[in-house]
Amino acid sequence: MFIDRIEVGAGHRPFVIAEMSGNHNQSLDRALALVDAAADAGAHALKLQTYTADTMTLDLSTDGFFIDDPESLWQGQSLHALYQKAYTPWEWHEPIFERAKARGMVAFSSPFDETAVDFLEGLGAPCYKIASFEVTDLPLIRKAAATGKPLIISTGMATVVEIGEAVEAARSAGCRDLMLLKCTSTYPATPENTNILTIPHMRDLFGCEIGISDHTMGIGVSVAAVALGASVIEKHFTLARADGGVDATFSLEPHELAALVVESERAFQSLGEVRYGSIDAERTSLSHRRSLYIGEDMKAGDILTEKNLRRIRPGLGLAPKFYDELLGRRVNRDLAKGTPVSWDIIG
Repeated sequence: MFIDRIEVGAGHRPFVIAEMSGNHNQSLDRALALVDAAADAGAHALKLQTYTADTMTLDLSTDGFFIDDPESLWQGQSLHALYQKAYTPWEWHEPIFERAKARGMVAFSSPFDETAVDFLEGLGAPCYKIASFEVTDLPLIRKAAATGKPLIISTGMATVVEIGEAVEAARSAGCRDLMLLKCTSTYPATPENTNILTIPHMRDLFGCEIGISDHTMGIGVSVAAVALGASVIEKHFTLARADGGVDATFSLEPHELAALVVESERAFQSLGEVRYGSIDAERTSLSHRRSLYIGEDMKAGDILTEKNLRRIRPGLGLAPKFYDELLGRRVNRDLAKGTPVSWDIIG
């Protein structure tokens, strides 16, 4: 599949998405600086989130509308207040998109309702991403899929049945280029809860490309995911975690994002194929393996012993597997120390 001008999928280097989220801290200048930093780090795409507090929830502080979880980064806030703090003003989207394009990156967003899809269509968004908490919002998925553009869906807490329903909704609405992201919907996530062995199973089960939306600290999980077939990596990104922000705690800093781009591509390059034996690049190394050599000067008729028959480097003599067979055999000529052993000197 192509996302804008970049081919993404098996056989291509991992497509690294820098997720800005709310790490702009309500400053357009900081948002543009984040774009530049992501581009400098080598990210292939810059992603936003397109919503308002009112399209996400109701302005209430009762029951489920209030975050009462001591382990949550957002403990003690109402959902409406959190989203008001985290949202990216819609009038910022165009300058952010334009800066990303000017820096050679793909720019797109996660819409959270139908009005966001319509807005992003007006900006020429090249693809759409459905967040993990919206994977069960089938009307939203159908709306995004109906644009005919590539669709990326984070799976998060979704069951196999729920993922299947999302995939069916997307495909029935016209999506031809679909990608699912393995995702753990905790912030931050731990490696133990990430279960990236699901990636190849998910690809086989749903018949589409698979990536990872990684909320763990660092880059290790993302790099490991590439070895299991992940072709897209999405990571939250900030200029500095110390600056704070709604997602700063589990976001990569610029030097970490740069390392992710490099190391994920190295992981991809290392996959290769199932192969045994030497490759072309190893041909010269064959001569440096161990082989059999004459370890001291010998006269014709002398017997090969553990003292004068050596298994050493380089590899120009017979293979060491013939060592036991040759012990006790006589040589048929005078031999200097350092002579590689061959069959024509025996007997």
